[in-house]
Amino acid sequence: MAGAILNNINTRLDARTVSVILRHSESKLVFVDHLLASLVLEALSLFPPQLPRPQLVLITDHPDDESIPIIDHFIDTYENLVGKGDPLFKWVRPVSEWDPIVLNYTSGTTSSPKGVVHCHRAIYIVALSSLVDWSVPKNCVYLWTLPMFHANGWCFPWAMAAVGGTNICVRKFDGPKIYDLIEAHGVTHMCAAPVVLNMLVNTRRSDPLRNPVSILTGGAPPPSSVLLRAESIGFVVGHGFGMTETAGVVLSCAWKPEWNKLPAMEQARLKARQGVMTIGMTEADAVNPDSGLGVKRDGSEVGEIVLRGGCVMLGYLKDPSGTANCMKDGWFYTGDVGVMHPDGYLEIKDRSKDIIISGGENMSSVEVESVLYANPAVNEAAVVARPDEFWGETPCAFVSLKSDVTPKPTEKEIMEFCRKKLPHFMVPKTVVFKDELPKTSTGKIQKFLLREIARGIALSSLSSPPPPPASLTTNRM
Repeated sequence: MAGAILNNINTRLDARTVSVILRHSESKLVFVDHLLASLVLEALSLFPPQLPRPQLVLITDHPDDESIPIIDHFIDTYENLVGKGDPLFKWVRPVSEWDPIVLNYTSGTTSSPKGVVHCHRAIYIVALSSLVDWSVPKNCVYLWTLPMFHANGWCFPWAMAAVGGTNICVRKFDGPKIYDLIEAHGVTHMCAAPVVLNMLVNTRRSDPLRNPVSILTGGAPPPSSVLLRAESIGFVVGHGFGMTETAGVVLSCAWKPEWNKLPAMEQARLKARQGVMTIGMTEADAVNPDSGLGVKRDGSEVGEIVLRGGCVMLGYLKDPSGTANCMKDGWFYTGDVGVMHPDGYLEIKDRSKDIIISGGENMSSVEVESVLYANPAVNEAAVVARPDEFWGETPCAFVSLKSDVTPKPTEKEIMEFCRKKLPHFMVPKTVVFKDELPKTSTGKIQKFLLREIARGIALSSLSSPPPPPASLTTNRM
């Protein structure tokens, strides 16, 4: 209503990264949950002295409680601020539908984070196309297990308002509590990363859901076994694909009636594909990186996934070269590689940008490697995805040490070094020491060989997998 641009910040990030984002975005006003107040205050303490700081508004469960120690750092509480509002205030409306409305950071853990800018038109298109694609009725009940800092919660804050939906919010994810909320509020819809879906099926009590619940998953292909267990409980699982750069789901594995006759495992395999365009997209294809032409519709020839339509971002904030690198002739080059099946359904096979997706969180291997290289004992470092039954993927670091270093650091010490400099979800869960990392003739590290080793490590650990945690904060998604 005030014409401001919204920026939901990932609450899982460390203070240094939050500070970088606040400075890069030139934030003017920050609404802060009282449980995150210390994080934001630490982030502001890292501002250069000459740089103006944004004003802070405190959101608390008890707005009249003035005994909160950090209250002096805030200009007001949210409830008090709303109470001072002018009911005759004239809304500041956008001049054009192409005016910016949101800013989202895809990574934000370096000095030059990628801030994705979306316009009013894109958010409107994604919100409405998601309602149509998911067949969301009026007055539905939506349970928030998807963080709003993930591509604006896939635009469902706006979508729920459009259909008069009821929003059920939780501070942390806990399997048994989620089931209690589903029953207590008559939840009809929810979104979740595959890791959350996995937690739901692993914590389910014996009795099935009283009423079916539609659940949309994305971020990584859901394992077939998890899909089968989820649907046996009473969840109706849909699978979609989107990116921060597309503001939400733009590909959907639209279900065909004839697939109902197939064996359950084959149905799950088909549902794990990314699918076809939602109505908000103009075109989607997989193209040969050399010729730029679409690959054969045979399900085997691999190409880069490209997208075109009103859902695609305006660009990266203050990064014209980064925008130009991925936007060509109206097409957005995703950096994901995949195949096009004969029925027109896209399926992603790998990520050419070396992005690791762990529990729905995206992380760049390059960023983790930069921290490893900051360790004085490290000579070479490379990070790849290690398959994980629970998280989907976890970062696996391959390290060669300098020959003159004594004593040699242990795996635990390398992890502790990273933990001091990275958000915890980016800390390598496995460290493999090598005398020398494999390289090409031009000196580039051969990551495809390291991925094979990481897959082998994952397979060898399947004989005694660690138990999944009993609960998970919403921020881990």
